[in-house]
Amino acid sequence: MKLYSINAGYFKLDGGAMFGVVPKSIWNKLNPADENNMCSWALRCLLIEDGGKLILVDTGMGNKQDTKFFSHYYMHGDDTLEKSLAAHGFTKDDITDVFLTHLHFDHCGGAIIKEGEKLVPAFKNATYWSNERHWQWAVEPNAREKASFLKENILPIEESGQLKMVDSIKMTDDSTAAIICQPTSILPDLSFYTVYGHTGAMMLPVIKYNDKTIVYMADLLPSVAHIPLPYVMGYDMFPLTTLNEKKQFFEEALANNYILFFEHDPVNECCTLQMTEKGVRVKEVFKLSEVL
Repeated sequence: MKLYSINAGYFKLDGGAMFGVVPKSIWNKLNPADENNMCSWALRCLLIEDGGKLILVDTGMGNKQDTKFFSHYYMHGDDTLEKSLAAHGFTKDDITDVFLTHLHFDHCGGAIIKEGEKLVPAFKNATYWSNERHWQWAVEPNAREKASFLKENILPIEESGQLKMVDSIKMTDDSTAAIICQPTSILPDLSFYTVYGHTGAMMLPVIKYNDKTIVYMADLLPSVAHIPLPYVMGYDMFPLTTLNEKKQFFEEALANNYILFFEHDPVNECCTLQMTEKGVRVKEVFKLSEVL
């Protein structure tokens, strides 16, 4: 197995929204805001190469939206999904599977492209993976989350015939159903945790790699700066559930020396954790390529 960090670019979001109840006087030291209170965040995907499989975890924001849309999110930098794949010798046509942690636009927007007036899969040879509970949550969105679930990113996946669902997830509102590791049929060494605080049934891929366990944190922990327990995004649908999920995940991560891979941290790709007198904190930060 080989793992590659794939940067699909950078974008900006309001710092207050990203750090919830944490005061700006604190979070601004962690990710300094610009004059509009916006902080820069990465769109970092993960590519897993194993045998004949080439699996892409999340796809970034894509580029099919209009100028007004991008005026809110300030895409910047030179990185794109295509350029990052090419740097490792791959194209979008080489991807066999696309694993979508959840269907917010910054995680799945690159899954669908425009060809003329048609919306088609960007990865024409890939199977797209979601789960039934989250899919229903996304196609029938609540009013608060509707702006994050864009039908042009989601419905064409199903219409293409390339959509499959991972093995059944418990259909329960009990948050104790979270942080249960479930296998996938995609790869023997790929499983996932299911969490409910950020959005309904978000999946966190868990990869067994060279006797280590790497967890793709998606939006449970967007960055190293979000490790302290109270640092919960204002975007989370159920912040107290996120708080409990973080606590439960940290217990497992510390006990098993997990490596955390960050989707949105603008600087840090990976870290390990340690317990301190202030609670769980970062131990070491490093690049994915340094994981041996």
